[in-house]
Amino acid sequence: MTQIAGAVLDVLPISREKAQTAADLVQGLDSPALEWLAGFMAGAAARGRTSAPRASAPQAATPVAVAAASAVQQQLTIVYGSQTGNAKRVAEKLAGEVQAAGLPVRIVRADAYRTTDLKKETFLYVVISTHSEGDAVEPPDDARGFYEFLTGKRAPRLPQLSYGVLALGDSSYVDFCGIGRHIDERLAELGAQRVLTRADADVDVDYVAAPWAREALEHAKKHLAPQPPQTASTPGAEVLTLRPAHASWSRERPYLAEVLVNQRIVGSGSEKDVRHIELSLEGSGLHYQPGDALGVWPTQSPTLVQRVLQTLSLDGDTPVTHGSDTLPLSEWLAHRRELTVLTRPFVAALAERGGHDALQALLQPENSAELAKLLNTHQLIDLLRAWPAAWDAAALVAALRPLAPRMYSIASSQAQVDEEVHVTVALVRFEKEGEARWGAGSHYLCGAEEGAQVPVFIEANERFRLPADGTRDVIMVGPGTGVAPFRAFVQQRQNDGATGRNWLFFGNPHRHSDFLYQTEWLQAVKEGALAHLNVAFSRDQAEKIYVQQRLREHGAEVWQWLQDGAHFYVCGDAERMAGDVQRALVQIATEHGGKTPEDAAAWVKTLLLEGRYARDVY
Repeated sequence: MTQIAGAVLDVLPISREKAQTAADLVQGLDSPALEWLAGFMAGAAARGRTSAPRASAPQAATPVAVAAASAVQQQLTIVYGSQTGNAKRVAEKLAGEVQAAGLPVRIVRADAYRTTDLKKETFLYVVISTHSEGDAVEPPDDARGFYEFLTGKRAPRLPQLSYGVLALGDSSYVDFCGIGRHIDERLAELGAQRVLTRADADVDVDYVAAPWAREALEHAKKHLAPQPPQTASTPGAEVLTLRPAHASWSRERPYLAEVLVNQRIVGSGSEKDVRHIELSLEGSGLHYQPGDALGVWPTQSPTLVQRVLQTLSLDGDTPVTHGSDTLPLSEWLAHRRELTVLTRPFVAALAERGGHDALQALLQPENSAELAKLLNTHQLIDLLRAWPAAWDAAALVAALRPLAPRMYSIASSQAQVDEEVHVTVALVRFEKEGEARWGAGSHYLCGAEEGAQVPVFIEANERFRLPADGTRDVIMVGPGTGVAPFRAFVQQRQNDGATGRNWLFFGNPHRHSDFLYQTEWLQAVKEGALAHLNVAFSRDQAEKIYVQQRLREHGAEVWQWLQDGAHFYVCGDAERMAGDVQRALVQIATEHGGKTPEDAAAWVKTLLLEGRYARDVY
């Protein structure tokens, strides 16, 4: 807890306790959150000067107060739930445009939204992503409580509510935008009026989100009264505009970062190729915090582009106009389109164009498992060869999903590396029918030579932050490249002089070849920066051992740390590991906390809602 000097408190017009509460409130907030809070406080001060009754006056509501309450009811509320930052970015942009139009709006992250407010809302926009975890879809971690309330029995009837939903998802998963769809349908079930048709955005978010947001803004303009402007009667009141803080460089305008180091960090006997990559941010003005991600715009392999062109007998020099851009087909394929990730819409387009009944059958609901297997095991080139169809250049560009940036957990603290950013990248590579296949992002980054320039941007992750209180203990579970953000965590805690203990669980196949950052971790243990380091090398013995087993082995101490206020972090594979770790937590609470399985599961959910259990899974 940050302590406020007594001399300062003595001159403040509020109590020592409230001043300390204010100081605690701002800890850990980023610039956009602080800006919003400043505007909120300034607006509250302005309202207080114009409408607050005198101390000697009765405390009954005055006509001004009633009018203010009515105005609050007529505002637009935007609630967002975001796992990787896209929903947050879209929601903030929309909120800024609504406020720029002079309309009353508030934007709330789902885990900060008071569900008791729902029955009072009249205009609500929900921007929410769908987080896939294995075969299941889940709400983002910051929206779990909101989603469970809305879909549960305690949700109120909402006949007064007008709403719209923007759903974000990934069409390479079968249940595309499932969470947004469920919320849209549930609000209608509760009697709310759908005033905007739900839009389902793929990973090329803006292609769908931008027109939906324009329609949402126009609807707000038609149905909300403008806010009264600030006048001279409110001296000193400065309400800051609600808008995201934009750096010079962004997702839309990435910075070209020079590759300083591209180092293989696994032994010669490893079955993996994992790289530690250091990039220069010198002069960019880009800043990040531990827990944030680095967005990278990859370029498709020329080899793969040529394979696609040859398979379809197309000329890469053919000009193609799509939207407002005209480029040669080869440029579309290299820089603008996904070639390694399959999506359901492309399968549907190929089935129709080629008249392939077998593909059409896979698209039926009863065959969702088979479709999921196809999407996970095949790439574009495999489908084009297995199910031939006549494609022209324009039709191909229109059918393929736009290329999306790849996100990598940042593996460095800027407090230690200054104008650099480090990432840990595992090359995704395999063979199919004797021919190499790879992941677009990892192939691009791992192949980037020192001195090359890579287009990058910073993606903030507010839900994956170190505790502001440096005395808190931290438990980190990061097998494989999931260890990356915890390298940043430990560096930051060392720099800050945090007194809380750090405990790392790490796993990989073999100790001798796959112990990522081994020297650094052992040095951290020696220096006391790591209180505990527990490893699980799954293939070094007959019985496979994973991080969740190590957690259970140390369950009594893990339980005690969590009871004493420790924060628990998980990074890595969402398909199996993340679920196994959560089940291990439930088992620990059952065995060492004396809870029933039901109460243990509820306890884990409480940790999530409190922000003491944070996940960065993919």
